Amino acid sequence: MVQLGPGLGSMMADHLPPVLLEACVVVGASSDKLREVYQAMNNTETPEHLLLEPEVLHVLVPPFVSRPLAESEAVRSQGKRRCSFLRKKREQLTPSAEATPSQGGGADGRGGSEDVTVPKDIDLMALPQLCFPGGLQVTNKQEDEQFHFLVFTDVFGNKTHGVVMQCYRPILEGSFKFSKLFSAYSFCVISKYPYFTALRDCLSCLLIQLRTCHLSDMEEKVREFAARLALVPIPPPGQLHLMFTLHPLTIVLPSREDKDHPAIDLDLHLPFFCFRPQQLLKVLSCLLQEQRVVLFSADWARLTLVAESLLLFLQPLKWQHPYVPVLAGGMLDFLMAPTAFLMGCHISHFEEVAAETDDLILINIDNGSVSSSCSETVDLPEIPPAVAHCFTQRCLSLQIHFDLHQCHRASCTDISEQRAQRRAWQRNLNHDIQRITLEVIVNTFRDVSSHLNYEHRVFNSEEFLKTREPAEQLFYKKVLETHIFHSFLKDRLNRKMDSFSRMELSTRSEMQKMKAMVEVPRRLTMQEIQSQRKSSVIENRLNKRLGMSLPNLGDDQTVSFQRNTLLNRIMISDAALKAPLKPVKVFKLPDFPASLSSHSVQSYYSELIQQLGMAIFSVQNENPTLLARFYYLRGFINTLCFRRLDALGDFQNLYRTDTAIFPTQLVTWLMDSLHRDERQQADRRPELNRLILKVRTDNEKPLVQPDDHVKKFELPRKQLPQDEFVRCVQECGIVKDVATIHRLFDALTDSQLKQVDPELFRVFYTLWKDTEAEAQDINLPSGVIGHLDNSEFVYKLSSCVKTSHGVGKIAMTQKRLFLLTEGRPGFLEITKFRDIQGVKIASAPFLLVRIPSLRIQTSSRPEVFEANLKTETELWNLVVKEMWAGRKMADQHKDPQYMTQALTNVLLMDTVMGCLQTPKSITAASKLAYFDKIKHEVPMMMPKTTSETLKHKINPSLDLAEPQTVHVLLYTPGQLTCNDLQGEVNPKLWVALSGGKVVVFDAASWSMLQDCIQVGQSQLNCMLGLVQQQVWIGSQDSVIYIIDTQSMSCNKQLTEHRHEVTGLTVDTRDKHNSQQTFSCSCDGMILQWDSAGLKVKRQFHLTCDRLSSIQIHDGTLWCCCGDSIVELKKNGTPQRRMELPDDLRSRPSSFSSFVVIPERGQLWTSCADSGELYLWHTNNHRCPFKRISLPGSSGVTCMIQVKDQIWVGCSGRSCVGGQCDVQLRSQLLVMDPESHTVAKELQAHSDSIQTLCSAEDRYVLSGSARRDGKIAIWKVE
Repeated sequence: MVQLGPGLGSMMADHLPPVLLEACVVVGASSDKLREVYQAMNNTETPEHLLLEPEVLHVLVPPFVSRPLAESEAVRSQGKRRCSFLRKKREQLTPSAEATPSQGGGADGRGGSEDVTVPKDIDLMALPQLCFPGGLQVTNKQEDEQFHFLVFTDVFGNKTHGVVMQCYRPILEGSFKFSKLFSAYSFCVISKYPYFTALRDCLSCLLIQLRTCHLSDMEEKVREFAARLALVPIPPPGQLHLMFTLHPLTIVLPSREDKDHPAIDLDLHLPFFCFRPQQLLKVLSCLLQEQRVVLFSADWARLTLVAESLLLFLQPLKWQHPYVPVLAGGMLDFLMAPTAFLMGCHISHFEEVAAETDDLILINIDNGSVSSSCSETVDLPEIPPAVAHCFTQRCLSLQIHFDLHQCHRASCTDISEQRAQRRAWQRNLNHDIQRITLEVIVNTFRDVSSHLNYEHRVFNSEEFLKTREPAEQLFYKKVLETHIFHSFLKDRLNRKMDSFSRMELSTRSEMQKMKAMVEVPRRLTMQEIQSQRKSSVIENRLNKRLGMSLPNLGDDQTVSFQRNTLLNRIMISDAALKAPLKPVKVFKLPDFPASLSSHSVQSYYSELIQQLGMAIFSVQNENPTLLARFYYLRGFINTLCFRRLDALGDFQNLYRTDTAIFPTQLVTWLMDSLHRDERQQADRRPELNRLILKVRTDNEKPLVQPDDHVKKFELPRKQLPQDEFVRCVQECGIVKDVATIHRLFDALTDSQLKQVDPELFRVFYTLWKDTEAEAQDINLPSGVIGHLDNSEFVYKLSSCVKTSHGVGKIAMTQKRLFLLTEGRPGFLEITKFRDIQGVKIASAPFLLVRIPSLRIQTSSRPEVFEANLKTETELWNLVVKEMWAGRKMADQHKDPQYMTQALTNVLLMDTVMGCLQTPKSITAASKLAYFDKIKHEVPMMMPKTTSETLKHKINPSLDLAEPQTVHVLLYTPGQLTCNDLQGEVNPKLWVALSGGKVVVFDAASWSMLQDCIQVGQSQLNCMLGLVQQQVWIGSQDSVIYIIDTQSMSCNKQLTEHRHEVTGLTVDTRDKHNSQQTFSCSCDGMILQWDSAGLKVKRQFHLTCDRLSSIQIHDGTLWCCCGDSIVELKKNGTPQRRMELPDDLRSRPSSFSSFVVIPERGQLWTSCADSGELYLWHTNNHRCPFKRISLPGSSGVTCMIQVKDQIWVGCSGRSCVGGQCDVQLRSQLLVMDPESHTVAKELQAHSDSIQTLCSAEDRYVLSGSARRDGKIAIWKVE
């Protein structure tokens, strides 16, 4: 039998109880006061309305089930968050005015003075005024019932919600059968969750009973009502809604979308009935600027519903200031508060509030007007016009009239069916409205991330403001100073993946994605210029340039297309905006018990647990997300019933279904409350042992407080040593690479004083930004733009000079030099950087003197190009040589980042020359010519074999200040994430970096899809892709993390291993990968998984020092066990063991990797500290192994088989200039399994190769350690 245990109240109080009811409060006039009023009215003429002082008559709080006195005392003593209501009333009220509250715990509330504990954050002293904001009336006629809504906010910003129903009952006195007087009562249901519509429906059901019951029975009816609501659990975040029946209505509790969003149980289209889109934007603008905002309405209910909608429209931005949507008449002094606030009061106070207070924004909900207390207009900057235009266009598509939606349908004859249709329509409409308002926020703040430095948590607000139009800058200046924006910045710097981030990422243009692939200074591409000019023909509406985001070409036509470009940039496509609404499952709770006896409640919970068990069985292997919600609910109900072990079992299942809703605090409390016999039972259940161990281990870890500080960039005021100089340069967003900044530091300092003067830094910074802005002002005719590639940027322009091809200006892009001829503007290509054969300084005769000139020899034309650059000659010589060297490096190494780095070096040279302006400035600038320098020190020519095999290089650490080690690579083909709804999906490359970071690339374009998925905090050792839209990742912390390839989130964990997970493998013969999936940990434990159900099918233990990896071939498991390679039988026992060679046993050596080729009967093995491979013959046990020497290798880190080749990742050392280079050098060897020889030697990375993976046997990808930190992509022949 289910039993309710002691301590439940403490748990409910301390762990945010997911139940619907927090408290139910009845407010009205005391019986003594009503008796006095009745007697007085019998002797005089009754006025139409009489106002009385409202009081709390009854307070009903869970639990409502009777329990022994000892248990009740235990509950009360542990309820830290509750306080005594009766004691407070005795202290503050006179005895005659006391009302006796009722406790639901089985006591007789009508008699005695039993104390009652109520939630501490409910202010019962202020509640009567809020329940009767217009006053408690005694009338001579029956008034209609009215509802309104309350929101209480504590000092920490936590909200409690209330729904109030006012109804009138006759005042009965003595023997009078009928009364001519009616007194108002308020019934307030308080909940932690904003279920406004559901609670209004509940109170409407209560109203039916109150209409027919006597006043003496009212308390019992209310107690039964409250007790039923206390049995209703809150659905966890996700797609599971709960339904229950409260006669005569069926009521639905919608769930939250995720843990960062509140539940939405109101009609979000109500503000669109009250305000035109332009007025609504004014209101949102006032809130974004944190003004003192007051809502007015003649209907108390509208105040809260509109206020809540407005705050939801700001999501994910959160209002940080006082929020009181309903102010009673006696609370108007709140409006004198000097801080920003959002409050609401009755329309009758409009004139009084406007006259008595200054600087208020007055919003009349009833007529849709927005004014200030000083004038009929609002003198505040508005939301940017392009954002506003986009919003108003979207509003035209909203279908906000339910009757229009239903006019073609048959009339509903069933109220439940009609309510269901209305709920479905409202859910779709709310979703559309949320997407539209989120688009406003994304369009307004999309470019903020471009001005963030994540490493130093700096926001460069000045540079951000320069990208805004002058007319918009005042708006942004005000918003940037607000608490709401500061909180938004914290989330951006913490890389929070919320609704803003998801929409911003999903709506990036192809050009924005391309720019995100390489770190380049902000410039306008030719494609963007062309699109601007096309759009300028369509519409001519904007007035000034946008700073460094868009160019200022100086004429009216150019000015006009800039605004249109902004509009085109922020107009998100309908397809991107119309994200499909996720389907939901509605679970119906059992009917409430007829009585509230302990036995009846136990039976109710037992039936609910049984139904949840059936629901779990029905979705066991189909929908893990829904399965998690059922486990969560059953775990909570088991907790209520004090089935502790069953509850822990349910919560343990959340690791393999959805960790996002795992209730850590509740599980910790359950573990601590286990009795001795329960602990013994838990010890006999392995899954509970794992749960308890993991939760305790996690709780014992030191609590790391998130870094929430945000700095605004400020120019330094003191001398800058090298470390401080690095920080300042990174903060201001000029460059991230530390080595480049060190060279810049050397350029700006002399040999004696190794510090940069703050004034010099200011000049350097100002010149850099001015040069950046000037590059936007280059006016390129359309005929010139047509000769350039879409992705080209113009970075540098010379003064007008004489050249061997006429007079003009030399322009530099990242690909070429060209001459912008004078007179009739024309285009003449000088050379592409890859075609340059020589660059030198010469002198050209002019009259009696010789002028310095630059000569460029190119393969594209026979004659030498010469330009009389005069004083610019030396700088252009450095610039062209650096770009030439960078292009050669990029082409040789198939790595575009070399060109990007060369370009950055060139721009830094240009700025250093400008800010120093001394005879030595060219010497200082030359210190930044990195690639031109190393081409003379290190041979730039890559070996021919390497050059022919290498296809491309990518940098997964692009967004980080320093390179990270690439620990694991995984390629997943397109069909891995393909389903009927999405259609064709590109293949992906998954990259595991240090600290549990996973970066994802589109393997078709090599563009970054996801810059960081955090998978624990430890090093990741192995990855495996499965067809169930999952990527499994084994970690050093003993957990297998599972990433959902659709949502790109890590929401599942497998915790069955006790030690570091070192290997994952799947039998490729099993098309569904569901049965033959294996994992291993370093202690020798091997688990076989049902990957569909995420359950262990079989486990066995292999005795060894360290099990480092496993592979499966033809159904046989092969294990790398440090000093041996072991082949296992079907039952998991060793069948064969290949021992480490004797000469390696004398030193601490072990196998690092192996490759099995069953068709050849070969086993290839390697060691990390040996430059040899060891070949074993698996079909002939007596045949000795063969040693294969690897040239230039001191050890092997990894091996894979690709087609009929074996690719071997080696590490070694290279020597430069007679001295050993401290940097590790590595090579990639391609072995021929037939001849046992090296077929290819490839020069791979400047640090050891850490991992290899194959892409459909067409490419091999290699990832290196942190000194290199790049991924090389090789062609397979």
